[in-house]
Amino acid sequence: MGIRLPSLLLSAKQVVKMQTVSPRNQCGVPKGHIAVYVGDTERKRFVVPISYLNHPSFSALLETAEEEFGFKHPTGGLTIPCREDVFINLTSRLQTS
Repeated sequence: MGIRLPSLLLSAKQVVKMQTVSPRNQCGVPKGHIAVYVGDTERKRFVVPISYLNHPSFSALLETAEEEFGFKHPTGGLTIPCREDVFINLTSRLQTS
């Protein structure tokens, strides 16, 4: 897993770069943040700081997303396949640390 992490972060950074260049950036994603879609069936959009990408717990979620969807998801957004309450709990802990 540790070997894949640099390529995973590189791919995530490419997604961030694409969002800052695209017109979708005008849809409420401030500089230094990334929009992700979270949920098993019904997906909800969250905007999180890109600094979260370096945290091991968030990286584990990205690995799960890569395994399930890859980084060329048909909807164009980064989708994280986990329950919304789990994601909110994780981001709340990251925000306070």
